[in-house]
Amino acid sequence: MRSQTIPISLRCARWLAIAVFASVASPAFGEVSRFANDVIVRSDSTAQRTEVVVAFSAAPKFSARLERQAKRLVIDVPDADVRGAPPSVLNKDGLVGGVLTQAYSEGNSKLVRIWVSLRHDARYSIAARGNDLVVSLVPGELGLDESATRDTGRSAESLRRSQPDERTTRLDDVAFESTRLFERVALRLTHVPRYSVVSVEGNRTRLVLEGAELAPSMARILDVTALSTRVERVASFVDSTHPGRVILDVTHRAGLESRVEREGSSLVWEFYEPGSLPASMTGVARDGGVARRSKTVSGDAQLGMPAAAVESVIPSEQVQGVTPALLGQQASDRYAGRRIDLDLKDADIHNVLRLLADVGRVNIVTADNVTGSVTIRMRNVPWDQALDVILQAKTLGMVRRANMIRVAPLDVLQKERELAIQQAQSEVQLAPIETRLIPVSYAHAADIQLRAKDLLSERGTIAVDERTNMMIVRDVTGNLNQVEELTRALDTQTPQVLIEARIVEATNKYTRDVGIQWGGDATFSAATANPTGLAFPNSVGVVGGASDANTPTAGLSPFVNRVDNPNFAVNLPAAVGTGSGGAIGLTFGSIDNNINLSLRLSAAETSGLVRILSSPRILTLDNREARIASGTLIPFSQVSAMGVMTTFQEAKLQLLVKPHVTSDGSISMKVKINRDEPDFNQTSARGDPTILKREAETELLIQDSHTAVIGGIFTRNTGRNLDQVPFFGDIPILGLLFQRRRASDSRAELVIFLTPRIVNRAEALGR
Repeated sequence: MRSQTIPISLRCARWLAIAVFASVASPAFGEVSRFANDVIVRSDSTAQRTEVVVAFSAAPKFSARLERQAKRLVIDVPDADVRGAPPSVLNKDGLVGGVLTQAYSEGNSKLVRIWVSLRHDARYSIAARGNDLVVSLVPGELGLDESATRDTGRSAESLRRSQPDERTTRLDDVAFESTRLFERVALRLTHVPRYSVVSVEGNRTRLVLEGAELAPSMARILDVTALSTRVERVASFVDSTHPGRVILDVTHRAGLESRVEREGSSLVWEFYEPGSLPASMTGVARDGGVARRSKTVSGDAQLGMPAAAVESVIPSEQVQGVTPALLGQQASDRYAGRRIDLDLKDADIHNVLRLLADVGRVNIVTADNVTGSVTIRMRNVPWDQALDVILQAKTLGMVRRANMIRVAPLDVLQKERELAIQQAQSEVQLAPIETRLIPVSYAHAADIQLRAKDLLSERGTIAVDERTNMMIVRDVTGNLNQVEELTRALDTQTPQVLIEARIVEATNKYTRDVGIQWGGDATFSAATANPTGLAFPNSVGVVGGASDANTPTAGLSPFVNRVDNPNFAVNLPAAVGTGSGGAIGLTFGSIDNNINLSLRLSAAETSGLVRILSSPRILTLDNREARIASGTLIPFSQVSAMGVMTTFQEAKLQLLVKPHVTSDGSISMKVKINRDEPDFNQTSARGDPTILKREAETELLIQDSHTAVIGGIFTRNTGRNLDQVPFFGDIPILGLLFQRRRASDSRAELVIFLTPRIVNRAEALGR
């Protein structure tokens, strides 16, 4: 090749120039206007003031916020990169424990993020003094040192982004949102005031807004336990000792971190698990959260053998970082290395690897049989991706552990892998067998035995002692650890669910009945000395004909309850009697009883309200059917050829349910509720009562401790009856003497409520 004729000294100078060019190439997506060159932490002798100075190549612009319960100050410098500044600086004295500096990509630009860890509560101020970014901290209440901030000479844009507004602000709304990674409390303000974050005893954190007022509707407590597993409630109120101070008090699970960020005129307060958010994360997708996370209890190493056996034979660097080309696995789509530009032609592979090692700040060891040259032109690519591409192009592989990378031909690494597998298999066969007793508390040991068999080697055995509910496992140590971890993961308390049903019945009845009876008799004859004076008819008798032996006549005589044959002409009485309605009777007659008139008015009105509350409840395990019933057996007589037989029909209140607790703590249930009762008002021909049946059967999903209305029935029966004498009943006003009027209105409502509760939620679901 042509390059082989160039002297070694010229070749070294050539590659040195290439390395200098590549190291000077911009690592960002585009050109940046400033670089972080140095970080200095200074504290005075009394530890009353600490300064962090970050030197840039040009005047920086910045924004800042507090994280980790106000124990860490985060400063972002946009359109900047790191060149020469140490990635971390530790400080033994003063208010600052350490400073971490890192460059990140943000869209099409880069930013430098500076983390300042605080040992004690401090007030801080940030200023751009020339090309230096100066962070000053003094002991005091957590928050921005406003007096110091006003004395700084930062740029106008930095002041707009970082300094809060000194006018009185109003808190107009407090909104809560739960996501998979964090819980968010969004505060809508007229403008952002000065604020600070304070930790309170009892897993509570407060956000204090200075110079603020609270809208009247915002003085409230939000209970968010149904929406979140990390935060319980969010309270907003005015500090009684400082009327110009508004406090947001959040009660949350222990160990959570929080950060406050500014979005326009709003503040966003986020709570998350330590280490759950990427360091460069500025926002996440708003997907739903999960309550119970998956858990890995066992797994084989990448070489396909039990981890315990492999670790004793194969060096860990050969297991952790083998290149994807060697294992046939798909490479990660995301590379985290610094972005670089490369333009090389016929470059020796060793010099290229040295160049990448310098850029990536890693150690690369190259095997002696790695040879060849590389021609490559790349722009704006991560250095680790460039390394992968170069190795694949030259049929090379790598084994990585931490910042140590070993590069060798693929066939060599493949042979090493095959030899390691053979050694691991031999080690498994020769490894000593141990016996371990694994107790099982909540589950059945026989059930776990079936699932644990797949984790054993060919030499392993597992048995169950039913008396003590204990598993006896024999195998190599690594497999025993996997079986024990699997047992601990599965041997948890089964959720117990208390289901309470409420069956509410309300019945309202109203009836009104108004009737009339009247009639009489008249006689015109010679015997009664009042003949008609005609030959025909010489005598006339008129009598009412609407009476019979069953006609009610109570009230017509003050001497007897009933009178014989009252001779009613209109007989339309209301159904009255003992305990219902009333009647009044009038009788009129002549001296010689030739003319008699009887009148009886009857009326009845009934109204009633009945309310019935039935509340069956039962406790059962997850996925176990439970039943509770209370009622009576009603005998019925049946006549057959064999004689009279007595059978019994159940009339009972019953709750039949089968719950299932989901991964997010909700409860899915199959429910059947019956409420049957005898009705003695409606009977058969032999007097046997009918059965009133009320039943609901459904499947539903309810959150823990929430109440759902699973069904309801509302019925209303109205009726109007008019009994009258034809023609006469249609006469206006006078027609009332020939009518009986009845009206009825009956209403019934049935509603069924269901409330499930997980009584051992913390033990069963791990929270």
